[in-house]
Amino acid sequence: MTTKTPAEQTLTEQTGARTEEAASLIDDARERIDALDDRIIGLIQERMAVSAVIQEARITSGGRRVNLAREMEVLAHYRDALGKPGTTLAMTMLELCRGRV
Repeated sequence: MTTKTPAEQTLTEQTGARTEEAASLIDDARERIDALDDRIIGLIQERMAVSAVIQEARITSGGRRVNLAREMEVLAHYRDALGKPGTTLAMTMLELCRGRV
C-alpha cells in the first residue's frame, strides 16, 4: 500500500469531503483560517514587544517584571469573552509575553 503525497491527493481526499463542492468550500475556508492564523501570530508577536517595553519600564523604575493585578484583569477579560477556554488561552499568551521570569 503506497501513501499519496498531498500533491497527489485529490481535493476531496485532502479535505475529507465527499463532494467536490464541499471540498472546494473547505479548501477556501482553510485558506482563510491560515490567513487569520498568520494575523493572530503577528498580533501576539506585537503584543510581546509592547509587553517587553512595559516590563522594562517597570523594572527600570524599581518595580517588578510582572503585575499580577493586571494579569488577573487580562484573564478575566478573556474568560468573559471566550468562556473557560479563554482563560487557558490568556494564560498561554501571558506566558509568551512575560518572557523569562
